[in-house]
Amino acid sequence: MARLEISGLITDNRDRLKLIDKLTKSKAVKGVILEVNSPGGSTTGGEGIVEALAKLRAKKPVVAHIGTVGASAGYMIAIAADHVVARRNSITGSIGVLFQLGNAKKRLDTIGVKMDAVKSAPLKAEPDFYSDTSPEARAMLASVVRDSYDWFVDFVAEHRGLYEATARGLADGRILTGNQALSAKLIDAVGSEDDARQWLVSEKKLDANLPVIDWRKEDNEPGLSFIGKIAQMFGKGAAAAVFGYSPIRKIVLPEALMLDGLVSVWQVPAIAETENPGGAKQ
Repeated sequence: MARLEISGLITDNRDRLKLIDKLTKSKAVKGVILEVNSPGGSTTGGEGIVEALAKLRAKKPVVAHIGTVGASAGYMIAIAADHVVARRNSITGSIGVLFQLGNAKKRLDTIGVKMDAVKSAPLKAEPDFYSDTSPEARAMLASVVRDSYDWFVDFVAEHRGLYEATARGLADGRILTGNQALSAKLIDAVGSEDDARQWLVSEKKLDANLPVIDWRKEDNEPGLSFIGKIAQMFGKGAAAAVFGYSPIRKIVLPEALMLDGLVSVWQVPAIAETENPGGAKQ
């Protein structure tokens, strides 16, 4: 049996897709335990993984186990398996999509940086981080989010055997414990990874003595977001000034802000660290 871990922030990662493809083609792998511990990430990153898992499921059984958290795109990936097990207190659900907007206009004005653009049309390259979002741009984004959200809801309804209206009622962004998710039929069982493995043995008739081997990959860094683009264009000093970095106080931004495009992610809080001149952290 193979153990495939999906953890951390989900991005559109080619190396991970190659790994799933190798699992699919491997004659040595008889079944797969999909260990999910992720708050989500990019919607397209989740979509790519579920497409790869569909090909994997066509060749061999896949059981998902949700650890601490399997929310949003993380939950999307988990339900692409044949059977879904979560801990009683795992965080699940958070079915939804968002497009994050960052606006540094006031900070740029403060440091004397002025941005301008010549566009072929008003909605080209909207939204940006240096001006207010127009009503037209916001309406465009709302349309894109709604289309992606409808796809997510349909995916949940199909893979969990729910009526569309039922799936939509659960897709208001709420999180649930594993116990609540079981009652809502968003997962199949509450238990441990051993319980997930036992399902492969009892339901898919795999040999109980088969060893569980970890299949791993090296995660790639996400592409540049608007924060990275500021640093690229104006240097790290400008990015530091815009987002409040300093030798005295360093704000570590949540990884979710490093994603461009549609995001299916449960909120990841920012971490703040205060440093004194001597380097000691408090």
